Amino acid sequence: MSEVFAARRDRLREYCAASGSAAALVSRPANVRYLTGAAPPGAVLLLGRDEDVLLCAAAPTGQPDEGRPDEALATQVLGSPGGDPAVAAADLAVAHGADSLALEEHDLTVARHRALRAVAPRLRLGDLGGAVEQLRYVKDEEEISCLRIAAEIADQALGELLESILVGRTERHLALELERRLVDHGAESPAFPTSVATGPNAGSPGHVPTDRRVEEGDFLSVCLGAAYRGYRCEIGRTFVIGTTPADWQVELYDLVFAAQRAGREALVPGMPCRDVDRAARQVLDSAGYAAGLTQLTGHGVGLEIDEDPQLAPTAMGKLDACVPVTVEPGVHLPGRGGVRIDDTLVVRPEADGGPELLTITTKELLAL
Repeated sequence: MSEVFAARRDRLREYCAASGSAAALVSRPANVRYLTGAAPPGAVLLLGRDEDVLLCAAAPTGQPDEGRPDEALATQVLGSPGGDPAVAAADLAVAHGADSLALEEHDLTVARHRALRAVAPRLRLGDLGGAVEQLRYVKDEEEISCLRIAAEIADQALGELLESILVGRTERHLALELERRLVDHGAESPAFPTSVATGPNAGSPGHVPTDRRVEEGDFLSVCLGAAYRGYRCEIGRTFVIGTTPADWQVELYDLVFAAQRAGREALVPGMPCRDVDRAARQVLDSAGYAAGLTQLTGHGVGLEIDEDPQLAPTAMGKLDACVPVTVEPGVHLPGRGGVRIDDTLVVRPEADGGPELLTITTKELLAL
């Protein structure tokens, strides 16, 4: 993997050279991990013309949640507690003879930016923008393999929960159990806070689990994900508890399922992102559910759970092959209930079989 990280840094170095920057300071944790293999708390990467240095407030632990730094990369641990690795990196850039430094201004606070100027007043500071995020957009097969394993872990955790007794248990209890099962099956951590919504709570998008107990006839809407080697997936499913689904539940579920299938089938290299959103959204819109729709019907995943591309009505850009995304349309009826179906897929060309589905838990409307 050392060669992979070095190649990524070289691509960023080429970008910096083309934009006239002698060095770059990468501070966003996901970007640091992408370029170095690890993101210890507060660590930054100083990318120079001849040497790259990972600066850390404390020695890297190598724990799974922060990763292991590229062994070929120089690592510098600050000598004094409470120091800022970003400020130390600016000082080091000056010592290495750099006259300019590109920053991830979207990640730095104003106070931190001022501290950099104070320590290196003659250093010309520029904006690196989203250069690293652009490099991260298309995943290599090693990254996709990590996402595939994360999806398998999430499928296992959800599958085991569906085999247990659910009536009478609280949303909070079920969410905690799912997160425990994720770790038991090899996840570093949940990819994001697990959502469990029952009955009328399923009518609220982004519901935070409460002490409401599961009752017969409820919609049970679950959204979870696993993190594996830093890579994060997402899966969402909706079920009915303890009885044959009511007609309105079947109708709503079938509609969301059709919208989700339309979105999945639109995942073709070269497809405008807004057209993928439109494919899923128009199924629900035409049935009169425009008011209950979320702002987007999917998004990219990787070292962060919410990356580019965004699948939304105003999204710009087109899909590329080997881009992992979620497709997650849903309808939420306040006070009554709702349905969400989320999958993580990888965009693949038709010649390779079309989009690769990573999350494979059944999408049949089960009565549990």
